[in-house]
Amino acid sequence: MEINLELWIAVISIGILLYKWITRNNDYFHEKPIPSMAVKPFFGGIAPLVFKSFSMNGFISHIYQKYPNVKVFGFFDALTPIFVVRDPELIKKITVKDFDHFIDHLPMFGNSENDNPYSIFGKTLFALTGKKWRQMRATLSPAFTGSKMRKMFELVIECSDSVAQFYKTQSNETHEVELTDLLTRFGFDVIASCAFGIRMDSLRDRDNDFYNNGIKMRRFQRLSVAIRFVMFKFCPTLMGKLGIDVIDRDQVRYFSALIKDAVKQRQTKDIIRHDMIQLLIQARKGTLKHQEEKEVEEGFATVKESSIGKTNVTFNMTDNEMIAQAFVFFLAGFETVSTALTFLIHDLVMNKDVQHRLYEEVASTHEYLQGKHLNYDTLQKMKYMDMVVSESMRMRPAGPFMDRVCIHDYDLDDGQGLKFTIDKGTAVWIPVQGIHMDPKYYPNPERFDPERFNDENKAAINPMTYLPFGIGPRNCIGSRFALMEIKAIVYYLLLHFSFEANRKTQIPLKLRKGFTVVAAEGEVWIDLKAR
Repeated sequence: MEINLELWIAVISIGILLYKWITRNNDYFHEKPIPSMAVKPFFGGIAPLVFKSFSMNGFISHIYQKYPNVKVFGFFDALTPIFVVRDPELIKKITVKDFDHFIDHLPMFGNSENDNPYSIFGKTLFALTGKKWRQMRATLSPAFTGSKMRKMFELVIECSDSVAQFYKTQSNETHEVELTDLLTRFGFDVIASCAFGIRMDSLRDRDNDFYNNGIKMRRFQRLSVAIRFVMFKFCPTLMGKLGIDVIDRDQVRYFSALIKDAVKQRQTKDIIRHDMIQLLIQARKGTLKHQEEKEVEEGFATVKESSIGKTNVTFNMTDNEMIAQAFVFFLAGFETVSTALTFLIHDLVMNKDVQHRLYEEVASTHEYLQGKHLNYDTLQKMKYMDMVVSESMRMRPAGPFMDRVCIHDYDLDDGQGLKFTIDKGTAVWIPVQGIHMDPKYYPNPERFDPERFNDENKAAINPMTYLPFGIGPRNCIGSRFALMEIKAIVYYLLLHFSFEANRKTQIPLKLRKGFTVVAAEGEVWIDLKAR
């Protein structure tokens, strides 16, 4: 009996200590002159996401709308205090003007110092911090300039035209297609060609190794992956030291071997190909340098490189670091792009007038090219294409929020009486989805209206209220690549087919709920009807 009593006392004591540790920061925002959301033990404010009451985009809109008249409010992401910044001018201060205080992302997926060859995510450009991030950003930025994209565009066009020809050469007039599958296969083929130097055709060869390993790598909803995500959220340093990654080791081995083999083949046989492997080889040798380029008008969503990305540095990239950059290019290149394309084509199905006008621009561009393939410069002149893509990315950005970590105490002052300190070690969220759907910036925001981005209207858009690829020096390095890939496949499909709803089409489109990547819930079916 005494043993049982002592055991119960020990259990209760541990429970009390654990509860006190979990709730130790719950009153953090009480001394700040800003409102804050209610905190639940362990979950903080993210319980609705954990229990799948919202999609990620819906959740960000939900918390954004809770305090419609404030510039900043407090929130807990599990145990981490977060300052959610709603005001465009404060967003500019944090992400651009005072960037040196907010240079890092929240720690996720290990750390860059781990030499374990299976620990990949911590070495990617997204996860790197401080000086190492600056060096890697400056090293890689010259690989994503307009001139480099212009050369790589030929590879994208091969894949885009191949998809259109696959359906065009079939006998039936109407093709019932599942967009997620179709566009994922297209995305894999583009990345295989542009990042790994491999020519793939995943529509015709549906069971190839590259596609199968890629599909395994993107299954983020598996229980084992979900547990790893949770562990990285609460103890990223420990997970990094243990060499655990969110990607399974079999897939790390497979893609690492592809990259190493491609590098070896090119170095021994002196092969030159205009793709990401070639650019990484140049970056590693230190021969990829920033060069001033002639300013050309590119897509409205294209982000501009900061002075950090234009700095020439000497950076000794290790094998694992090189593999990591190819990995993140792979994941971002097919996952976010295929999702954005799914949303965009569904938008065109639901807005036939927009689709018809876009087709007219595609047809006139095709006539202008006189049978030649689309090229990068002509693509940039397709204004209505850019308006349509910009509007679809406004309504459902692939990154519904941005995060930044405060690395030095920061005295925030809005110049109108709001003053407080954002403490070192806390974090900031920029609620992109909420801002994009705020009627103050975009009247009738639920309406799909590309005219928001015509020449007259886009000039009046505050850059801090349109953030599909982020803002400031830590913006998305691959915005040019993503936009040209999206526009290329839409051009070739729309040239030969109209997008039509069928009995399986989701109306309206539903988003996947829970703490997961932004994607449609379930299958998204449409008809491709031959013109």
